[in-house]
Amino acid sequence: MSAGQMPPWLQEQLMKMQQSQQNLQSIMTQKQHLEMENIETEKALEELKKAADDDNVYKHAGSILIKSTKQALIDELEERKEMAKTRATVLEKQESRIKESLKEQEAKITEMMRGPPSGSTQMSKPSPADDNPRK
Repeated sequence: MSAGQMPPWLQEQLMKMQQSQQNLQSIMTQKQHLEMENIETEKALEELKKAADDDNVYKHAGSILIKSTKQALIDELEERKEMAKTRATVLEKQESRIKESLKEQEAKITEMMRGPPSGSTQMSKPSPADDNPRK
């Protein structure tokens, strides 16, 4: 079935589903980046904790390095880990919502394809039985 032959209701549902799939892909990518950041933060913390308290330590600030203290960097990295944990929780919730939405969209498409409304391209149109109450 080509796009020209596809009923408008099906085109609309497929577009919504495609948008949800793109959103899900975006969330998965964000989660991967967050995971990589977390690994880097863990490695930095590990190395920092090996350093003596009076060792010179530096942090990146754009394209330069700035001298800092071991404790200040540990605090900064620990805060970064906490923020990453919060972002991960938000992404998990978004991922769950989108996956649930995709299931619902798939079910709706399947249901609509089994029995599209006869003589109508809109789902909201009342059936003839609604207009003709029996006595």
